[in-house]
Amino acid sequence: MHLFRTAACAAFAAAACPAAAQSVAPSADPLVTPARVNAPATDTSFTVGSVVVTGTRLPRSSDAVLTSVDVLGGDLAQRQSVDNTWELFARLPGVTLTDFNQGNTSGRFSIRGFNGEGEINAVKLLIDGIPSNANDGGMVFIDSVMPLDIAAVELVRGTADPRYGLHNIAGNANILTRIGGSYLDAKALAGAFGTYEGQVSAGVERGGFSQNYFVGYRDTDGFRDHADLRRANVAGKWFYDFGSARIGAIARYSTAKAEEPGYLTAADNADDRSTSYSVSETDGGKRRLGQYSLHLDADVASDLSLSAKGYVTTQFDDRYVRFSANVAQQRRLTEETQVGGLLTLRYRPEVAFLHDLQIEAGGDVQVQDNQSRRWLTDRRVLTRQTRDQDFDLTVYGGYVQAVIEPTAWLKITPAWRFDRVSGSLDDRLADARYAINDYGTISQPKLSVAVTPIDGLTAYANYGRTFQIGAGSGAYKVPPRTSDLAPSINTGWEAGVKYVRGSWLEGRVALWRQTATGEIKRRLNDPNGDFDNLGETRRQGIDVQLNLTPVPGVSLWGAYSYQHARIRTPDPATPSQAGNWIDHVPQNLFSGGLDLVPAARWRVSLWGNGQSSYELTPANDRGRFGDYVVVTGEVAFELTPRVELSAQVKNLGNERYEYVWWDGTELLHAPADPRAVYGAVRVRL
Repeated sequence: MHLFRTAACAAFAAAACPAAAQSVAPSADPLVTPARVNAPATDTSFTVGSVVVTGTRLPRSSDAVLTSVDVLGGDLAQRQSVDNTWELFARLPGVTLTDFNQGNTSGRFSIRGFNGEGEINAVKLLIDGIPSNANDGGMVFIDSVMPLDIAAVELVRGTADPRYGLHNIAGNANILTRIGGSYLDAKALAGAFGTYEGQVSAGVERGGFSQNYFVGYRDTDGFRDHADLRRANVAGKWFYDFGSARIGAIARYSTAKAEEPGYLTAADNADDRSTSYSVSETDGGKRRLGQYSLHLDADVASDLSLSAKGYVTTQFDDRYVRFSANVAQQRRLTEETQVGGLLTLRYRPEVAFLHDLQIEAGGDVQVQDNQSRRWLTDRRVLTRQTRDQDFDLTVYGGYVQAVIEPTAWLKITPAWRFDRVSGSLDDRLADARYAINDYGTISQPKLSVAVTPIDGLTAYANYGRTFQIGAGSGAYKVPPRTSDLAPSINTGWEAGVKYVRGSWLEGRVALWRQTATGEIKRRLNDPNGDFDNLGETRRQGIDVQLNLTPVPGVSLWGAYSYQHARIRTPDPATPSQAGNWIDHVPQNLFSGGLDLVPAARWRVSLWGNGQSSYELTPANDRGRFGDYVVVTGEVAFELTPRVELSAQVKNLGNERYEYVWWDGTELLHAPADPRAVYGAVRVRL
């Protein structure tokens, strides 16, 4: 196994000392026109895989953002077999994956030195441009989208993007689904651990009116005992294009029921990774997610356009969990409704002495109605209630941004964003109401610059601020807190270079840093939902990405990220943590792969990702765990122009790895899946 891991690491390094896969590939769907994402001269993005669109190129809302942007093409997303959609982010460079492997509470992805524990959720998630985080920043809504319905995934890193406020601490991710076109795409999959899946995506477009529908179902027994998962998703999208305006509506619904295998001691994890203790035999839960939105894009005048979205999202999550034999089982019931809107105006006047000028102003509001209840239980029988909170949260903000191009080789983007917060919390157990912290107006200046001195070479730098406020009851003045807390401010910068040489070479290197004041983290198992003060923190690192296409039909790609995340000035109550590593943040992340077209109708891919170990607690006193290298292989054969057969082997080297955490008493392990084989047939009409 060590030999396999060493060989895999060497292969990743040779595949490029790191970053994003092939930029464009021919579409296997004859009814859809493949189009390269035509990047502007000062483009700082990478595209992993190919983006297939109907008509003009897929619009990227981040075109004016001069920071590290990565786009995962729909072709790669649609081919994957995953229990949870967040796993697709393994194909993007510099992403940390945290795999709890506990039913509906499966895991998260994170970037830029933040962990995926759920204590600080630092990525703003959007689906078709609609905010999709839970109140605490969690990414539950990501499971309402399945791979076959994905057109692209756009990941924006850093603090320079002014478009979003809440949860946009380290960046944002937008999952774009298939809208427009006439097609029928169906995929059936079966494989390891009793897994069966069916997905159907269909589109009809005539006379400016497009309809897109999706239905998907996944059923798996899971690698471990007591790990069954059943999930069903449906979506409908209706848009009408008037020429100068487009209006549309999207409805998406997901329901899931899952068992949880629980956590193992170190000894049992080494002895039998598939087992589940009897204390977990009634753990699990059900989840229902809804997302409904209206969309408008219009050209108001020749030099003025607007984009508007209104939405409602609903979440119902009912979970029973017992972490170990030493603690009681809990029932955790979460119900959230979010109502909001986003409006953006873009003005592009002609100015004689400038090469180009764009002025953009936008605003958004989000109104949340949240309920969080918890009980101690005995085999799903309620024994005592420990939490009964009903709280509302309203966050509204706006920004203005100018994209100034004095010449064709220079772009300057100053921006300013502000946000305000209001709300109150009712604690029904204490029969008390608490006001929210008066965070004031949260000011976030930003500036980006890009220079293209020669064709194919772009140098860029940016600076910006983002913010963090408390989640759940942590945002309110709950005694013993009686005075207002200030928001935690993240100040970050990035400097990078991207180089493109024809269609065979693409590379990007970026240095970055983020420093936070008064960073807080949720107490995940606290009955009151309170937080701890982590203190002043600093995260910094380097991202290196490379893509090579030496000859037609052969693509090599790789990515390496080093991230250094430390506590600079800790909470006065824990002075010994000064200089310590932030928990669950691996210092090294790497990925790479090889894509081949060895003969007509054949496709072969080999790719993998991995990370180094991490500390388990801010005290750095429980050892380091979590390192792994996982490789996946895929072979596909085009039986006819419309029918493809494929086989995918995940964890090719049968790597034994796991997620580990310290519960205050003992180490708890959640083992990941061993080698697994899946077969699929895909039909496109």
